Amino acid sequence: MDETQRFIDQNKDRFLNELIELLKIPSVSADPAYNQDVLNTAEKVAEYLKAAGADNVEVCETKGYPVVYGEKLINPNLPTILVYGHYDVQPPDPIDLWESGPFEPVIKKTEIHPEGAIFARGSADDKGQVYMHVKAFEAMNHAGELPCNVKFMIEGEEEIGSASLGDFVRENKEKLKNDIILISDTEIISNDQPSISVGLRGLSYVEVEVKGADLDMHSGVYGGAVPNPLNVLSRMIAKLHDDDGRITIPGFYDDVQNLSPEDKADMDKIPFDLEAYKKSIGIADIQGEKGYSTIERTSVRPTLDVNGMWGGYIGKGAKTVIPSHAYAKISMRLVPDQDPDKIMKLFVDYFPTLAPTSVEVKVIPHHGGHAYVLPTSDKGFQAAKKAMTKTFGKEALAARGGGSIPIVALFEKELGSKSVLMGFGLNSDVIHSPNENFGLFNFYKGIETIPYFYKYYVEG
Repeated sequence: MDETQRFIDQNKDRFLNELIELLKIPSVSADPAYNQDVLNTAEKVAEYLKAAGADNVEVCETKGYPVVYGEKLINPNLPTILVYGHYDVQPPDPIDLWESGPFEPVIKKTEIHPEGAIFARGSADDKGQVYMHVKAFEAMNHAGELPCNVKFMIEGEEEIGSASLGDFVRENKEKLKNDIILISDTEIISNDQPSISVGLRGLSYVEVEVKGADLDMHSGVYGGAVPNPLNVLSRMIAKLHDDDGRITIPGFYDDVQNLSPEDKADMDKIPFDLEAYKKSIGIADIQGEKGYSTIERTSVRPTLDVNGMWGGYIGKGAKTVIPSHAYAKISMRLVPDQDPDKIMKLFVDYFPTLAPTSVEVKVIPHHGGHAYVLPTSDKGFQAAKKAMTKTFGKEALAARGGGSIPIVALFEKELGSKSVLMGFGLNSDVIHSPNENFGLFNFYKGIETIPYFYKYYVEG
């Protein structure tokens, strides 16, 4: 891989400048106001894939935003690696908490990243990590050291549940046929301790509405006599957890899978400093399900969280009303063997029972997905571990992730392929939040490591 590494070293500045241009495009899939920007980003990704040497590059239409596909097939007798990622990003709100424009990338040195980090929406999730793959491929292809066939599938709806990708995968099984899927949309433990994510939690996401009177009421005239939907909703949400932090939905834990002794031993190897953890996110103490460690709570235990809650008057000054409606968005992270459809039904059936008869309750299901686990005995995991150990100079550990990539379980079902989650982000990248960032060390380390994954996977 000497020529590949030499090409990477000679082109680092160009790689970074190209990523900056990609990050300037506000590809927010959740907001229709950014529709053209999302489409422009798909075209830009296709342009970069072509420039890197990919063949048969297409911007494939779907019922939603397009999927960008490209390939380099050098020998049908060699393994095929399918690279998956997404070019869409989360909304940048709240804008006023960004220290610089969310789509005006800047590089700043930080305590965690003394060599610098690029601050922009999508820098770590997932444009920066997708672009590592494009540049690693370009380097291997240019150096004549590509050891296998490569396919790219970069979608534009991951941040809104990959609504169109399932159909695309089912309709293009032959095109997407592969031996292993490689994904960088996760994180490592730290820049001093590499790790590979061997598990993702599943997801069930709902929106709830509580209705009182037909219109907002004067809180002086009607206060104390009519239901206040915000008060009611607050009490209902509070009842979703008991005093031990356990979720109260009947049947919620019925299918929760316990850790095997081997998985528990792997988890115990993960370094964790509780005081540093609290300091890094500015909290005085932790909380959660009784009887479990912080690492367990954030990876192998299911959760229920309110992601947003609103109603009534939230403008400047005072307006004394009892709102007619109150709303909340609620996500449930799930673990292996929990079925998102079953959990959704349990929630839909249970939540209205927490309300008094004075209000009406509506539950609107949104997207969901299954949890995923990659056995550490898998050939793909072993190749990733060897590659990361090679470039970091320290043994890579197996770690469970707390987030969700719902499409991963579908890949295994439809394509029969395992997915290797070889991400290079950090928890401190604050993805989905203001000031999202991605370390230059991590960006370049990813480009350096990916070719070794290809090499070790082919060698078997």
